[in-house]
Amino acid sequence: MSELFEQITRVEAGPTWQTAAICMLLSFVLCQLLSAVYTWTHQGLSYSRGFVTSLVMGGMVSTILLLAIGNNVARGLGLLGTLALVRFRATLKDTRDMVFVFASLSVGIAVGVQAFSVAVMGTLAYCLLAAHLAFSQWGSRRSFDGLLRFQGPLGPELESAVARALTVHCSRFTLITLRDVAQGTRVERAYQIRLRESDSPDALLRALKGVQDLSGLTLMMQDQVGEV
Repeated sequence: MSELFEQITRVEAGPTWQTAAICMLLSFVLCQLLSAVYTWTHQGLSYSRGFVTSLVMGGMVSTILLLAIGNNVARGLGLLGTLALVRFRATLKDTRDMVFVFASLSVGIAVGVQAFSVAVMGTLAYCLLAAHLAFSQWGSRRSFDGLLRFQGPLGPELESAVARALTVHCSRFTLITLRDVAQGTRVERAYQIRLRESDSPDALLRALKGVQDLSGLTLMMQDQVGEV
């Protein structure tokens, strides 16, 4: 029991300033590489420069904490109690962002415990994996590329004209909504569509614009929006 008490209360000198400087520099470089890969592979509208800089700073904070704790059990218990009092209110919209946060903290921890080979190889492996998954479109599954809406009168003439245009420019299409907008004289139609690889949204819009009595034409794609 006394040996355990002595181990807990023992005060250690900690790493030298040269070791601390090397650890901080390595953590800074590796976390910058991690944040650069995040910026390079990011997709969508939720990009935040503050989040990117937080990846670098979070990893360095982890390194500082691990260097300060070392092998001292008392310091570790004190840090655990301190972090228990902190409440983080920030929410991440993308689970991928959360994984990058964990990766940054993991790199900082690995450098902090001076497992340099694990930190370097782990960072390189993670960055290569993130780039591969981002640019290979791994896990993507899209049945339809966009949503087409327009208004027109009831009748087989309009339906056949629209079907001809969709057949030419789309590989798949299906009617998902039919809504009355003028007491039975005009209806709003909504189609889920998938364009052919050789066609563009502009070509489809031009073809549908030539259909008589068709109005309110809107095409919303996953990566762009066209409207007439």
